[in-house]
Amino acid sequence: MTRIAIICGSYHKKEIEEMLELATDQAKIEGFEVAEVIWVPGAMEVPLALSRQVHRDDIDAAACLGIIEKGSTQHGLAMGQAVMRSIIDLQLETNKPIGLGIIGPGAEPEHIPARMEPHARASISAISSML
Repeated sequence: MTRIAIICGSYHKKEIEEMLELATDQAKIEGFEVAEVIWVPGAMEVPLALSRQVHRDDIDAAACLGIIEKGSTQHGLAMGQAVMRSIIDLQLETNKPIGLGIIGPGAEPEHIPARMEPHARASISAISSML
């Protein structure tokens, strides 16, 4: 059975808990075992937690869930680009798929609820497609 880790940014804890539930349901549908769920403070900490998981021999893939809202400065955009680049680099380095379930960067609060389920489920389905 394919063993996956899910990394969750806790800055939007209520929403991410709901996304985790949806991602876990999708993992069952795909026939995956969720071996680890790791909570980190926010999106910026996701790459390190992902790296620790995808470098393990007993983890076949990973998904990450988070929200990067639009702020009054370019901080979220810059952080989002750095996080996405790190995730891509980890996939290429380890040859393990990482499903992206991060809403944003630049997400407006009113757009978040409609994106939660599609992003959560797609983060798991992407793993299935790439395996």
